[in-house]
Amino acid sequence: MLRSLYSAVSGMRAHQSKLDVIGNNIANVNTYGFKSGRGRFQDVFYQTLQSATGGGNDTGGKNASQVGYGVQLGGIDLNMGRSALQSTDRGLDLAITGEGFFQVQDAFGNTFYTRAGVLYVDPSSNNLVDSNGYTVLGVSGNPMGKAAASEKIHLSVPSLSAAKAEAKETINEIDYFINSENAVNSANVTFHFQLDDTLPDGSDVKVNAGELTSNSITVRVNPKAHFTSLQQFSDKMNTAITEANDGQAHPAGNFTISSQPEMGEFANPLTGEEIVKANFGINPGTLTMDGNEIFGGMKPKTVSTSPIFTAKGDVTYSATFHEASGNDLAYWEIKASIGDGTNNREFEGRIYSNSDTPKSVLLKETEDSLKNHPKETEGQSIELSHKGFSSITKEFKDNNSGNDPADGESLASKTGTATASYQAKNLGLGDKTFTLKDGTEGGAQALSDCPIAILSDGIVQITHPQLGILQIGRVDLVTFDNPYGLEQIGNSYFTASSNSGEAKACQPGNGGSGSLRSSALEMSNVDISTEFSDMIVTQRGFQANSRIITVSDQVLEELVNLKR
Repeated sequence: MLRSLYSAVSGMRAHQSKLDVIGNNIANVNTYGFKSGRGRFQDVFYQTLQSATGGGNDTGGKNASQVGYGVQLGGIDLNMGRSALQSTDRGLDLAITGEGFFQVQDAFGNTFYTRAGVLYVDPSSNNLVDSNGYTVLGVSGNPMGKAAASEKIHLSVPSLSAAKAEAKETINEIDYFINSENAVNSANVTFHFQLDDTLPDGSDVKVNAGELTSNSITVRVNPKAHFTSLQQFSDKMNTAITEANDGQAHPAGNFTISSQPEMGEFANPLTGEEIVKANFGINPGTLTMDGNEIFGGMKPKTVSTSPIFTAKGDVTYSATFHEASGNDLAYWEIKASIGDGTNNREFEGRIYSNSDTPKSVLLKETEDSLKNHPKETEGQSIELSHKGFSSITKEFKDNNSGNDPADGESLASKTGTATASYQAKNLGLGDKTFTLKDGTEGGAQALSDCPIAILSDGIVQITHPQLGILQIGRVDLVTFDNPYGLEQIGNSYFTASSNSGEAKACQPGNGGSGSLRSSALEMSNVDISTEFSDMIVTQRGFQANSRIITVSDQVLEELVNLKR
């Protein structure tokens, strides 16, 4: 009688343990990577009342007579069955589509295994970590040709190289490109080049009359660019300015006009000092403009021009004016400008024609647009209309012989000044705007600025702004001979045991492991319907064992009542 009481107690205890397992399963029904458990019962021991005997010639054998002493929880088995995947919007959420576990390591070097692939990048170390901050293990750096490993995955991003910034603009239907030669914190471009380190990245570049400063036009540009290909810029600008001007009559005689734009250096990026200043002078037989200047020249249809490249990389444009027939008027105009000059300018020098006798002539420029003069002998005064140099003032000494027709003094003793100014409106740009794009200063590249993805084979891939797609690591998996022998320790982690076998690292999709799927997580494999069924059965089992105790108590009560 007392045996039944103790058997019932063991039964209630075992069913209570099974209810604990069921409760834990239901509690983790929404835990990513959770593997459910199953309570398994087994009997305890038996009292043999009569042993079994074998049969004889006349009688048969007898079976043993045994009385059991209850039940116990034989074990809790892991259900390693795979579950459905849940899609997420995070590229660093990973699910394993087959066998295998992620491997992570804590700060003390302990290694754990999990099916919950909620990964992050640690901003302080650039290590790949899980949701608990444990470092994910695999391969660091370029994984090509590397065997599966269990090292901390450190994501190293190559630094940025200095990158050019570029823009495209049309001036008078002529397309040209402007780009930077080296990347700096700031730069600018114009016809007087300046640097401006106050503009934020992506600022617009604007040219308009309101930006006139110190008689020059300043184009303020993106602070992460300065300009290269100045020769191309100068050529295109020259053509545009030239076509924007009207053709003019040409003088009698044969004259050569040369321009040597040297293109120069850029300003200091810290001071923004202007570095492009033009100057020009008159030498025997040549009207020359030296310096970093955009020279428009004459309209192509009315003058023959050809560029000459010197050993220093300068470009010389020569325009030849042919002698007119008869008594054509001898006047000419230099148009090398962005705007109309407003100040008087005088030059002293010498030109000569292809006629038999060279003539020394005083060249004189005023603010008047054009003046007509007949052919004259030595000492003739020709008035020139000169438009649009940058604002400069410079003395010139002539190399002529002969006398000034006005005062009879030697031309060699003469000096003069020249002043002109720019106006943006005649550039043909108006208020047009262009922006330099994609320029970079260079230096360290933040991983947070590089899109990151993890492929099905575990390769960690980023998109570098300059180098494109790079492979900088690999998430490797591990498998076990007996995954049911793993021990659960909480936080969705497992540890290896003596019955699970050693962890075997493998690349996802190889070595019996499944491949990875990004933007997905493995859901809990708890089957809620099965758990509810087991809960009902367990409840009834517990209830039945309690009835055994009740009945046993009633029998004992009857025995006690016999004394009465």
